[in-house]
Amino acid sequence: MTATQRRGRRIMMTDAERDAFLGEQRTCRVATVSADGNPHVAPLWYVWHGGSLWLYSITRSRRWTQLGKDPRVAVVVDDGTDYGELRGVELSGRVVPVGEAPRTGAACPEPELAEVERLFASKNFGLDEMVHDGRHAWLRLTPTTVVSWDFRKLGGEFGH
Repeated sequence: MTATQRRGRRIMMTDAERDAFLGEQRTCRVATVSADGNPHVAPLWYVWHGGSLWLYSITRSRRWTQLGKDPRVAVVVDDGTDYGELRGVELSGRVVPVGEAPRTGAACPEPELAEVERLFASKNFGLDEMVHDGRHAWLRLTPTTVVSWDFRKLGGEFGH
């Protein structure tokens, strides 16, 4: 095992640390690719629930259109300013739409969506229930790959 691999293991978040981090953060960056191969990255609010990242996207967005044609996605959630406090999670896989698109609040056959919407409304708006605007819809990413880092675990040993 190389020194880089050892350091990577030392700064990797545990599952509990990752879940707590994803639960407290609000904004992720979603990377998609168009049919002609051009990448697109944009910020988006999300909820981490049940081992999935739930993305609430405008259905007329470039992101929604691209994911409708190619559901592969990479998402980064990160935090920190100074090198020694950087931490984050990169998740990748394929998204699937959940519920109606756009979402108006009609009953959804996906029972988990009610809890996701409650968490999203509380986290981002301080509300007890979701307010639907008829412009957004849900995408669920159950990641196939997860990479995490927390440079705070190095305790001042920062070597770039």
